[in-house]
Amino acid sequence: MHEKEPLPQKRKRAQTILDALEEAYPDAPQTYLDFRNPFELTIATILSAHTTDRSVNSVTPTLFEKFPTPQALASAPLDEIKEIIRPVGAYNRKAEYVRETARSIVENFGGEVPSTLEELVTLKGVSRKTANVILSTAFGTDEGIVVDTHILRVTNRLGLSEEKTPKKVEHELMKILPRERWREYARLIGAHGRRVCSARSPQCATCSVATLCYNRPEQVTGKRK
Repeated sequence: MHEKEPLPQKRKRAQTILDALEEAYPDAPQTYLDFRNPFELTIATILSAHTTDRSVNSVTPTLFEKFPTPQALASAPLDEIKEIIRPVGAYNRKAEYVRETARSIVENFGGEVPSTLEELVTLKGVSRKTANVILSTAFGTDEGIVVDTHILRVTNRLGLSEEKTPKKVEHELMKILPRERWREYARLIGAHGRRVCSARSPQCATCSVATLCYNRPEQVTGKRK
């Protein structure tokens, strides 16, 4: 266990980490989900729970071809939705979520995806994390920081937070990072978690922020100094 890092020092280290990752991943996308509008992104993020973005991207073209609008999806047969989204897992529950969300968009928001965190989390299957993804990616606004499994893992390893839940990590990061870098943090840390700092086999030898990390390679791989 390292000594508690003073907040000013942690803020400076976080900024240096982001600068290094920006050089390492200049092409990192804001999301790995395919979408063309806020509605498609909302449905895709609901489907992405506990599955891979690749699985979601494999089913959404068919889903949105058949049901391209909130109105169309709101009145879609549930069995037909289930059959299309079967590869993403938990398809029975997710089918109900996406149809209910489409109905809520139509009935409560005039057919348009709402653009505030408070409104988005009223949609079925939309968590705070999901809402942050939609706001940041589709609307270009940031009311919080996206903390998915990759971001949670890398944030802990870097020693920027020792909290274990996405909500607590997010609130700690919001105190560390200036608001104008919230979106950038999620984009770059997410890319780093996917490409280098993986859950099972982190590539510490090639990590661009290894010297800024509290989990040295010896610790990450279970070896002692």
